[in-house]
Amino acid sequence: MLIIKRHHTNPYFNLAAEEYFLNEFTRDIFMLWRNEPAIIVGKHQNTLSEINSDYVKEKEITVVRRLTGGGAVFHDLGNLNFTFIQSGTDHTRNDFRKYTQPILEVLLKLGIDARFEGRNDLTIDGKKFSGNAETVWKNRVLHHGTLLFSALMTDLGHALKADPTKFQDKAVKSVRSRVTNISEHLHEPMDVMQFSDLIQDHITAMYPDAVFYDLTDEDHRLINELVRTKYSTWDWNFGNSPAYNFRKVMRTENSGTLEYCIDVQNGVIKQARIYGDYFSHADPAEIETALAGVSHQEEAVRKAVSGFDIKDYFGKLTLDEFVKGLF
Repeated sequence: MLIIKRHHTNPYFNLAAEEYFLNEFTRDIFMLWRNEPAIIVGKHQNTLSEINSDYVKEKEITVVRRLTGGGAVFHDLGNLNFTFIQSGTDHTRNDFRKYTQPILEVLLKLGIDARFEGRNDLTIDGKKFSGNAETVWKNRVLHHGTLLFSALMTDLGHALKADPTKFQDKAVKSVRSRVTNISEHLHEPMDVMQFSDLIQDHITAMYPDAVFYDLTDEDHRLINELVRTKYSTWDWNFGNSPAYNFRKVMRTENSGTLEYCIDVQNGVIKQARIYGDYFSHADPAEIETALAGVSHQEEAVRKAVSGFDIKDYFGKLTLDEFVKGLF
């Protein structure tokens, strides 16, 4: 068992590192890691329907898609993440209890009555502090989980507060739960890194063959290449979302009401319709046509319509207001 305690806090790097170790290593691995503020969406989710886009943009929160299924989660430096990667033909898929049991044992030592509940959650007094997910690649299982230790709950609530009326799709939806921080239940104060050390010591004692592993220069190079080609790209994090219909009604003081209706496939707008009680001097169908074939991405949409005088089509609406309406 290789024990890897990563000090990188870049979300792109940390998610890419998981795929790298899953695909390229044969030894069993245990990792502890933290991310700067980020939303990590499940493999099968529609990213835009899981996040509060305005809040994410304002707070400069990174959004990354992971390899595993399940719902979207919020990470910050008060959240500790753990990963098991193990090989063998005898693994039981979705054996969440096996991989979360060591965490429960550590908390029991601290006098906290933590429990495994539902499909994949760990709770204290019925409140969730850990969500878990798994994926299988060839004969290797990757299991990872979050551990809310001293996370900023305000950011968590706002960042994941999407408008459910905007989207119609078949993507997996996140289920919001009552949550709690582990630090609120400690009998004596401790910081997140001290807690991390306790888990690391416990795992090390569990596996007689455990050895510590530091990432090499070659590891860094290959992981960063995966960041460049996949984990930092719009195609993976947003464009990889399932097909969806987006609808938003926007009311403006000077242009009346606009209703945006777009069909999106593989992250690309296939059809756009814009309804409302606005006044126009030019045919809005020209804007709708310009949007077809454009990525449902703010920069791409802005570029596609920047050559038009939006006020000619939608009353006194500005370009910024028009673009904002599409997200």
